[in-house]
Amino acid sequence: MGPKPVSKPKHKKHPVPQTKLFVLDTNVLLHDPTSVYRFEEHDVFLPMKTLEELDNNKKGLSDVARNARQVTRTLDEIVSSREDGIQSGISLAEPSHRLASGRLFLQTEAIANELPAGLPTAKSDNQILAVVIHLQRLHPSRPVILVSKDINMRIKARALGLEAQDYFNDKVLEDIDLLYSGIRELPHDFWEKHGQGMESWKRESRTLYRVRGPLCPKLLVNEFLYQEGEQPFQAIVREISGKTAQFETLIDYTHPKNNVWGITARNREQNFALNLLMDPEIDFVSLLGQAGTGKTLLTLAAGLTQVLDSQRYSEIIMTRVTVPVGEDIGFLPGSEEEKMGPWMGALEDNLEVLNKSDGHEGGEWGRAATHDLIRSRIKIKSLNFMRGRTFLNKYLIIDEAQNLTPKQMKTLITRAGPGTKVVCMGNIAQIDTPYLTEGSSGLTYVVDRLKGWLHSGHVTLQRGERSRLADYAAEVL
Repeated sequence: MGPKPVSKPKHKKHPVPQTKLFVLDTNVLLHDPTSVYRFEEHDVFLPMKTLEELDNNKKGLSDVARNARQVTRTLDEIVSSREDGIQSGISLAEPSHRLASGRLFLQTEAIANELPAGLPTAKSDNQILAVVIHLQRLHPSRPVILVSKDINMRIKARALGLEAQDYFNDKVLEDIDLLYSGIRELPHDFWEKHGQGMESWKRESRTLYRVRGPLCPKLLVNEFLYQEGEQPFQAIVREISGKTAQFETLIDYTHPKNNVWGITARNREQNFALNLLMDPEIDFVSLLGQAGTGKTLLTLAAGLTQVLDSQRYSEIIMTRVTVPVGEDIGFLPGSEEEKMGPWMGALEDNLEVLNKSDGHEGGEWGRAATHDLIRSRIKIKSLNFMRGRTFLNKYLIIDEAQNLTPKQMKTLITRAGPGTKVVCMGNIAQIDTPYLTEGSSGLTYVVDRLKGWLHSGHVTLQRGERSRLADYAAEVL
């Protein structure tokens, strides 16, 4: 090896990092109406075809049409804030209230089509690609990037040697494995490290501990802790201040004497879930888990106990997103409740289990009477009519919540009035709504944003409890 080359003198100025030019596809604007403001110091370019497609999508009452109208209003604000011409770009700093510092460029001149012969120029996607090619030639030293939610469009762009990206700004989490599970296993040396000067006292039938140590700042309020071993330990975090944390032991719902409407917890996570569902201090509970982990059953059992026995809530309201898995079956007859009937098979199945587990003395008649009583206290509502409502003292269950967007999730949860408990449940591996991914689902959003709040709790259920057939099928199929 020869001597290393001499490094250049240090006083040379660093080149100023180049701001990028992002060309937006229509679906990005329709997906997030504020996306124009989400590119920080970089510039944004809107082709004329994008504006035309916005115009084609503005009619109707769907979310897409609503977003198209909102984007158009936003663009109108930006353009009208500029007195002189818009050739040199419009600064986004003022209209975005300092959220973005780049400039917005609109296509102000006809761009000659420079596409490869095989691509039809009539297709709007290809016209947008022609704009990107033109800009790339115009600014050879500057990164020009197409942003699109359409995977095929991105593949086409890369095939033509252009840079293309998905729109990531709406993702709550990049990696879904990082989603808060609500449960933490304590290390085996936990008590040695945190046991110095530990205090413990009794409150009713539960024991409270106050410990100090290095793990305490990492814990979140209402996070569940457990430790395996000869003396298994399960607790919930109640308070955290600096390096001190306060735990409280749980009510053991696996024991038949603590059954909830005849249901007992079959595993550790179900026990944690019932502790949240039965706690009057917790207003919001989210339950994640695969099919068959018991989300709906536990939620309904806790709801019926608190509506019919302790009368903490006046009734149960159940709603879910009506996204069909296969082909849609057209309009359904009847009232709102009857229309929601086919979507509520899960509710009926679970009521059947709960009705059997009640241990009736009255035989079939008693069971039928109980079923009618239960049904009279459960209302089924469609999501479409939730705006403007307020629920007082209700037990609100949002099923299949993974199919909600963050905005819809906010609309629903903000319906809760005084004394209402909201339970969200779903499985983020089963998203049926187009354009929603595991990272941008409303369920992921709400779990991530509400973790650690004093009045909310979350549990990810792990073990399926349906049958040996269902468990084996989930594993191998």
